[in-house]
Amino acid sequence: MRKPPVQTPDDSPPLWEQWSAGFVVFMLTGALIAPVIAPTQVETPILRFIWLPVYAVTAGLIVFRFDKVIRAWPAWLMMFALVALCFVSKYWSIDPEVTERRVIAMAINSAFAIYLGARFRDDALPRVLMYTCLVMAVGSLIMVFGYPKVGVHQFDNAGLWRGLWYEKNQMGLVMVVGAVSATATLAADHIAGRSHRIWICLLTLGLTTLLVLATQSKTSLLCWGLGLGMIGGWWALKQGGAVITVIGIWFAVIIAAGATWLWNSDSAAILEALGKDPSLTGRTLIWEALMRKVAERPWTGYGFSAFWGVDSVPAREIRIETQWPVPSAHNGWIDLLVQLGWPGAVAVGAVMAISAIFVVARTNGLGAREGYWSVAYLAVFTALSLSESVLLTHANLPWILMLAIMARAVTFDPAPVRAPLARPASRAYQTRSRIASDYVNGRRPLRF
Repeated sequence: MRKPPVQTPDDSPPLWEQWSAGFVVFMLTGALIAPVIAPTQVETPILRFIWLPVYAVTAGLIVFRFDKVIRAWPAWLMMFALVALCFVSKYWSIDPEVTERRVIAMAINSAFAIYLGARFRDDALPRVLMYTCLVMAVGSLIMVFGYPKVGVHQFDNAGLWRGLWYEKNQMGLVMVVGAVSATATLAADHIAGRSHRIWICLLTLGLTTLLVLATQSKTSLLCWGLGLGMIGGWWALKQGGAVITVIGIWFAVIIAAGATWLWNSDSAAILEALGKDPSLTGRTLIWEALMRKVAERPWTGYGFSAFWGVDSVPAREIRIETQWPVPSAHNGWIDLLVQLGWPGAVAVGAVMAISAIFVVARTNGLGAREGYWSVAYLAVFTALSLSESVLLTHANLPWILMLAIMARAVTFDPAPVRAPLARPASRAYQTRSRIASDYVNGRRPLRF
């Protein structure tokens, strides 16, 4: 007998909700508004004021969809633990005011991340990211050709595109998100048998890839290849069956082992082939200096978001030692160590590990429905954290999407409801069956 179909009501967010979430995502990238209002990258009161509408939109979305976001209660618990750790650090922070202010911002934006992951299920999240990044890609092209003084680097990295952002690396990372999201949407549509968005996906993929190449950022290009490669690999395994899966895993292990051996054998030659010097453009010198600072406060750090402040004495010592106005550690884990010490690094590592386990475990279900976006972006984010300060930030898209993945991974949809069996049309007159009610096991009962 054929099973009745499973009812899957359309729970995708309406257009107004997609636009609202896209607006918050746009602001989290730091596009256009920050470079125009604060071109020197110094935090100003007016810039803080502009964020108030963003926080209002976030609060409204969470309250309106409270029944959805409350299902992600494990993600809320993990998020509150991270926020509590950051808040407590103000008691030993070298700049308690900055720490307290940015903890509040981080808490609000982290709440938006959980809303985003819990509300935008399946392919809805990569789809809204694709559309938002497409708008920013078009805006970046307008700035590059219409206002080159803003859209193109004029001094450092002269001639390289930066679009709507301060630096080319920022544009590169946002465009990587757009490319990965477009590819995931394309894969999800193919798996579900849809084809009405194929041209939008290809257009977004083409524009975002062009802008990644225009930045000449090796990190962005590496993340682009890793993200698209993960989606393509999982999609191929899904289409190929058990044999292709075994062969694919075997090749992945061989390639990973060979790459590790090659890196350990002659990493300097690999870096030179990629156009990088062995010091990674001076980053290794920064890391060595920062690790000495970590050794001074291994269990507490210098306070959340306080180390790189304008009046920070430890940061000034790092800049004097490296002879360079270092803006950050250029490594998420070391930056986390100087802020919160080893407890902060272990806590963030645990959150990422839990998210990765759930994402991989749900690859055949949620992973296929979302076009393997979570597993691809998680790989991109992990690689990115080794060269950029993107871990546990107060207003930064890469970390927000990481928390959204955590929320998606630990939130399970309600059990599907099956359609009731069709009943035969009733007759005008029908005698009642006497077998079930008047007989026991089909036999007439004995009467005494």
